[in-house]
Amino acid sequence: MNKKAQTQGWLSLPGRRPAQSSSALSNSFVPEPNGAVRRPRPALEHRSLLGAGDIAYDERMSAKEWAGRLPAVKSKAELVYESLHAAIASGELRPGERINMDELARTLGVSKIPVREAIKRLESEGLLVSRVHSGVTVAEVDKNEIRGVFLAREAIEALVGRLAAQNADAELITGLEDIQRAMRAALAARGDQALSHLNTEFHRRLAAASGYRVLADLTEQLLLTIRRYRIIAPKDSMDWQSVVEEHDIVIEALRGGDPDTVAEAMRAHTASQARLEDTSAA
Repeated sequence: MNKKAQTQGWLSLPGRRPAQSSSALSNSFVPEPNGAVRRPRPALEHRSLLGAGDIAYDERMSAKEWAGRLPAVKSKAELVYESLHAAIASGELRPGERINMDELARTLGVSKIPVREAIKRLESEGLLVSRVHSGVTVAEVDKNEIRGVFLAREAIEALVGRLAAQNADAELITGLEDIQRAMRAALAARGDQALSHLNTEFHRRLAAASGYRVLADLTEQLLLTIRRYRIIAPKDSMDWQSVVEEHDIVIEALRGGDPDTVAEAMRAHTASQARLEDTSAA
């Protein structure tokens, strides 16, 4: 594979924009000694900052309060991390593929420092591996560990389902039904990549509804491992059909409003998928 062509195809730094000129900055809101903020031109009601959209100005705000409304600015290391993470998750960077740090830095227009920081973070997450003689590569997916991933998911998804049932509302159920319609359309079109993304979104919505960030993070991590496994062991259409059918059972349980029923539906769904993996590996 042509590394340069591939790199240019997927790598970009989201949100990068030219810096404002000094003349543009001179028209920004000016803090007064007493902590208030004045605007240089009374006619100016809104001002777009860093391309994040219009931010309403309120003369009653202190300088500290105004600063709190400014959009967060991501570091270069964070942007490099996001680009690499997205490429690994999508399979554009495949397991075992080598990362050329010099070329990566040149392509993104950054120094090696943010690249090293991003790589260290991805290493800590188990997505990249650094070795003395082979450099940095995308971590392989251990087929023997996939069973363990499903066992962990079985416990976590049951807990997520129980908590989501306690917090479920019409908006959650409608959103899950929309995903199901999209999954059926993708199944008919044999769009495996779309099915994978939609399946992730289905479980992501439920994890968010649990109300606990740690469960959302664990769900995301386990689903990412499975998505990477699918790169080397794709799921066939019959397996995806069972996923859609089991999702329907989860939604119906949510409508019923019983946490135990939803927990069991989620546990059974994950256990069923684990059995399919065992069957396909046999």
